[in-house]
This record gives sequence, C-alpha cells and structure tokens, in this order.
Amino acid sequence: MPAALRGGAQTKAKPRAKAPSSPRKTRGASKAQAAYSPGKLGAARGLGLSPGHALIAAGGVLVLTLVVALSTGDRAEKISQGTQAAMGRQFASLGFRLNAVHVQGASPAATADILTAAGVYKDQPMLGLDLEALRARVEAVGWVEEARIVRLLPDTLIIAISERRQLAVWQHNGASRVIDVEGEVIPEANPLRSANLPLVVGQGADQHAAAILPRIAARPRLMSRVEALVRVDDRRWDLRLKDGSLVQLPAVDEEAALIQLEQLDQRSRILELGFARIDLRDPTMVAVRPRDQVRSGGLVADGA
Repeated sequence: MPAALRGGAQTKAKPRAKAPSSPRKTRGASKAQAAYSPGKLGAARGLGLSPGHALIAAGGVLVLTLVVALSTGDRAEKISQGTQAAMGRQFASLGFRLNAVHVQGASPAATADILTAAGVYKDQPMLGLDLEALRARVEAVGWVEEARIVRLLPDTLIIAISERRQLAVWQHNGASRVIDVEGEVIPEANPLRSANLPLVVGQGADQHAAAILPRIAARPRLMSRVEALVRVDDRRWDLRLKDGSLVQLPAVDEEAALIQLEQLDQRSRILELGFARIDLRDPTMVAVRPRDQVRSGGLVADGA
C-alpha cells in the first residue's frame, strides 16, 4: 500500500515578489524625469498642455536661471540670456510671436519714425523682446519726450509715448527747423509740412518764442494777420504782418504794448486799414506811420 503524503494536498507555490530597485537608481531616474529640456515645450503641444500652463512652467525656469546668474557672475548671465532666447523661440512656436504693434499718443508723422526706430518685425518671439532696449530706441526719436512699452501676450506690443508739442518753425542762418515748447529742435519734423505753425526768425527766437506766442494767439485779429515774429538783437520782437505792415514791440512789458495796439485797433480798425509801421517801443506814446499809397493817373500820393 502506498505511503500517505504528510501535510495533505500540495498547493502551488506563490511566485516571489521582485526585490525593489536600488534607492540610488530610483533617485537618478526621478532626476532624469524632472530635468528641464527646451524640447519638452514643443512636446507639450502633443500632450495637450495649454500655452498658459507652459508659460507658468517656463516662468519657474526663468526664476531659477536668474538666481544662478546673480550668484555665479557673468558666465551664468550669458547662459541665462541663451536660455531665454531658446525659450522665446519655443514659445513662438506655441503662438507667442509678434502679430500687432499699436503706437499710442503719436501723430501720424511721428508714428512712422517711431516704428522705424523700434525695429520690431512680424512673428518676432514675444518673450525674446528686450523692452528696456526697445524703450531706449523709441525715446531716441526726436518726436518722443517719454515712452512706455507694454507686452500683451500672446501677440501684441503697445508703444505709448508722450509726443513733444510742436510750437513754431524757427528760421535762422538760412535754415528752417521745427521747435518744441522748450525751444528744442525736433530733427524729424519737416518744416515744409508745418505751414500751420507760426514762423519765428532770428537768433534767440527759438528760446523766447514760447513766451510771446501765447500772447499773440490770445488776440485772434492780430494773430490771423501775423506772417512772422522777428527777434531783434535777441532783445525784443517785431511783428511782420501779411500785408507788409510792421509792429515794433518793446524789450520789456510786451503785454502792455499789445494792449495799446488793441485799443488803437478798436478805435480806428487800423489792422484792417493797413499801415507802414506802428512803434510801441516807448510806453508813453504810440507812433503810427501810414503806408504810402500811390495812385495811378496823376492822383496824389499820401506820404509819411
């Protein structure tokens, strides 16, 4: 009789669990997964990662790069710049590239010069734009008093400026230039396209125009007849009118002299009648020289 097996029916042995991997190996694999690679930004699209999430992740990398740059000097700074340029190209592939530029606060003539100086171009990586350098280039334009640059992601750039206000055309030594309210020349402004601006002539006229022009502009009857304001010996002004008449203002208290001229015009409408010269240099008297009028046919000539 066969011998009975001790322990009852046999059961199939369970397979032994595999031993865990070496902790050192696991940590190495984790680090390899966490390492940053610009190529992963392109892969993010295939994984359905939104540009917004990709931007947040990249922001962390930029902060880390900046900390390294500040702690290790010039070499790390160059590495940081290279990293940012690479990231700018990667984000451009995600749609972060320049598509529109809006210039605010500038006249049409100034806008063209500002865009030329900005030097930006369509499809330029938005995150690769150096806004401080861009602002410096824009403020170097003669039209611009101050500029502010705003980057609106994903694809728009705002250039907001304060434009220097054109005051007059200044004529001196045979050259004509447009000046602003500070008497400074605006190099890009074309005087031939500024016929609506008053004309000031002579040495010192650029620096003193801002004081006299508002006083003349406050008197529309006079202003509409003025052809040019001529600075005499850099001391005082002559007003040359469109009909050839001349108004001589004093070196001091121009406002009082202009009031005298207004009173004279109210009494006699002299601005309409015409004259050769009105001398207002002496505050105690007004000297008026009528214009010579020679009539044909042997009629008399009204003299001085």
